[in-house]
Amino acid sequence: MILKPRLEDLKIIGFYLGKIILGLAFTMAIPILAGLCFGELNPALDFFIGIEISVFLGLLLLKICHTDKDLNWMQGMIVVSLSWVVAMLLGAIPLYLSGHWKSFLDACFDAMSGFATTGLVLVQDLDHLSYTHNLWRHLIMFLGGQGIVVIALSFFVRGFSGALKMYVGEARDEKILPNVVHTSRFIWLVSFVYLALGTIALGITGIFNGMQPLNSFFHGACIFMAAFDTGGFSPQSQNILYYHSLAYEVITIIIMVLGALNFKLHYHLWMGNRREIFKNIETSTLFVTIIATFSIVAVGLTKIGSYPSAITLFRKGFYQLISGHTGTGFQTIYPQQFLVDWNHLALVGIILAMSLGGAVCSTTGAIKMLRIGIIFKAFKEDLKRIIMPERAIVIEKFHHVKEVFLEDRMVRSALIITLAYIILYGLGALVGMFYGHSFLSALFESTSAAANVGLSCGITNIAMPVALKVTYIVQMWAGRLEFMSVFTILGFLIAIIKGK
Repeated sequence: MILKPRLEDLKIIGFYLGKIILGLAFTMAIPILAGLCFGELNPALDFFIGIEISVFLGLLLLKICHTDKDLNWMQGMIVVSLSWVVAMLLGAIPLYLSGHWKSFLDACFDAMSGFATTGLVLVQDLDHLSYTHNLWRHLIMFLGGQGIVVIALSFFVRGFSGALKMYVGEARDEKILPNVVHTSRFIWLVSFVYLALGTIALGITGIFNGMQPLNSFFHGACIFMAAFDTGGFSPQSQNILYYHSLAYEVITIIIMVLGALNFKLHYHLWMGNRREIFKNIETSTLFVTIIATFSIVAVGLTKIGSYPSAITLFRKGFYQLISGHTGTGFQTIYPQQFLVDWNHLALVGIILAMSLGGAVCSTTGAIKMLRIGIIFKAFKEDLKRIIMPERAIVIEKFHHVKEVFLEDRMVRSALIITLAYIILYGLGALVGMFYGHSFLSALFESTSAAANVGLSCGITNIAMPVALKVTYIVQMWAGRLEFMSVFTILGFLIAIIKGK
């Protein structure tokens, strides 16, 4: 028998959702300050309206739903899944007010794309968007990469036992430090240190390429936030192609790879344990899958002679591959070139790369390297059982910060999430095919949305059907949260309707 949720459940969910909304509201103060500094008063006013609406909604929920009770697992998961939807709606308000988005749905699309670190865009006339709104686009990507709940746990929500439920619900099932609040703050420490270093490196590179210092460092900060948080937004419509710089591309590759690594691995590297990067199952699996998928892409591109020189193959082929594999979505080619200059084999290679993703507890989406490594270890274990004598005891283990013995529950969990992603990729492709796109191009765009990548072959545009926009929004949301909190809210809605 399904039990109907109690009023107390709704109050607890509403109360903690209100806290997270207030945390999000305060982040809008950053573009307001930037707008005042840049002399962009009207854009700053857009965010002032956004922060007013957010604060009002947050305080209203805190007042109506006030409670002293803590979250249970179900409530924590629901708060997380609702937080991302509400963040999309509130984050879209100042974007829509700018006049650069055709509809509020388009603004919501870009807001979800930003928070989910996807990078698909529906913005109009991006090259003339204000500094203030451009900063917000990249800031929400930076916030979303760390996690909306991580923001709340770091700065706005004091320690409570329900914090772990929210942390796990945001697809972060690994604690770096014993306390999840301290873990959240370490994630921010890593991000801010890299932000400073990355902005300086990209800013100096931009100056050497002829950009004005202020503009160069602004672009450097925006590009870093999009690269480290494996997003893919850029201040210019041509994306990374705008810079025409090999140095810029190499630096962004390094930042993308750093963003695709587990924050737990970052912690051990910071503590001086550099051998971990070579021993860890995630980094070794990432290396193997990059080599494998690029081999497919390289063979495909070489076969048709699209990029005859090695340096061109690196900048046009490998760059798209590493951008897709890390879930970033930066492009050094125009979207239509995927269908014009790339053959089917090369496209399959990059679709595979996008579908796999980076490490768990990183800023990437998709299936993740730990799950791929576990599935491979399980396959290896079963193969040993077939080959070895019946009485032999087969034990498989892997190194992930420490030696871990492979258990059936790990394999089951990895297979379930992997299957869920494959189904999500396929469903989005079916919707794309329904609207007249070829199977491969529809699968490319669907995988990019569901895996939170952001590479596009041209399907994502202002004129695409509303149903396709909504499909990609749902895919970005579900893919970023890795399903469990999404499944929980679906079960909760069913319980409201059918519960007794």
